[in-house]
Amino acid sequence: MRDAATPEEIASYQEHGFVVLPSLLDATELARWRERLHSALERRRTRLPDPGGEYGEFFRSEHEYYDRVFTQRIDLRLDDPAVAELVCSPALGRIAAQLAGAGGVRIYLDQALVKEPYANPTGFHVDVPFWSFSSPDALTIWVALDDATAENGCLCYLPGTHRTRRYDNADIGPQLGALFGVYPEWRSIDPVFCPVPAGSAVAHNGLTAHGAGANMTRRRRFAMTVAYMPDGAAYNGKQDIMTTEEAARLRVGDPLDDPVRHPLVPAV
Repeated sequence: MRDAATPEEIASYQEHGFVVLPSLLDATELARWRERLHSALERRRTRLPDPGGEYGEFFRSEHEYYDRVFTQRIDLRLDDPAVAELVCSPALGRIAAQLAGAGGVRIYLDQALVKEPYANPTGFHVDVPFWSFSSPDALTIWVALDDATAENGCLCYLPGTHRTRRYDNADIGPQLGALFGVYPEWRSIDPVFCPVPAGSAVAHNGLTAHGAGANMTRRRRFAMTVAYMPDGAAYNGKQDIMTTEEAARLRVGDPLDDPVRHPLVPAV
């Protein structure tokens, strides 16, 4: 695995709010990621590893559309050591820290995202407003385990939107442009599509608007993502993926520094 971002990648990420990371995994690593993550998906049948999370309750009661956007499994690393070895990679975390300009980052969550054949498109949204902390320096590394193409729903971004530094959002629902009701000034920005081959990745800031097209093919499109927050990020009162018991132990302003749920990855 690559263990560093180039100066050009860092500059592009900071300017546009996203960057393609070519050849993140070599062929052997890609095969290992595919095997371990396919096995983990087969074993886990629920979005979250533990019941009682606000996020899980939300999607049990609403958003039938969302269920047809992708098959989603969150925090596979928490109940699968083989996945943890992959997503807790110091090399991957180092790249995240370099892009964010942080001395160290903590994993907020990992999630496997599978766009099934003929799956719905993913409406434009920003990530951080869903999460249990608020930071303009959060980011996600989205690793393609299959070729991501325009035909099967590669990611697309509205460049520069991370600079707004607002935490308003729209749900991921059937109105693909609902986010423009919140940020009407973004309607004039042309989206940039980021097709990437398997083994490459895309990194994006947690406040960069992004979405993905439908999968118009008869094959799955599989990606694995790791979301990072800067070390020192604090709880904002949103339960999100935490269980009720976990959230009850926190007060607004407490650092999210549990070494198991949110391990630290130093920049060097």
